[in-house]
Amino acid sequence: MKKHGILNSDIARVLATLGHTDCIVIGDCGLPIPDHVERIDLALRIGTPSFFDVLDEVLKDMQVERAVFATEVLDRNEAVMTRATAMAGGGIGIDYVPHDELKRLSHDARVVIRTGEATPYANVVLYAGVIF
Repeated sequence: MKKHGILNSDIARVLATLGHTDCIVIGDCGLPIPDHVERIDLALRIGTPSFFDVLDEVLKDMQVERAVFATEVLDRNEAVMTRATAMAGGGIGIDYVPHDELKRLSHDARVVIRTGEATPYANVVLYAGVIF
């Protein structure tokens, strides 16, 4: 049994198989998930688990070189905008695209992790970096 890190076997498996520039999505409970993209549904009830709970754990386990958020967070979700700014301060490249474009980017994701988050635009596309 694992002692540390992500215990969810599906998330751990996906993170272990990512290559440079592969992407995953962490989404709120309303984000549409393309049929051909693997879904890891963690949503238990509205708000649980939160977007930030999942994002924080994934960031501990995944080398991220770039993250893409919806431009709408700049006006509609101050908490997500603040987290994006903090991630940029930690060396992760941050891009903003219209929400419709973020949904299109999800079509190329290895997985979409669905949270119970119910605040607007609490979604991110994370691109894998390298550890060397």
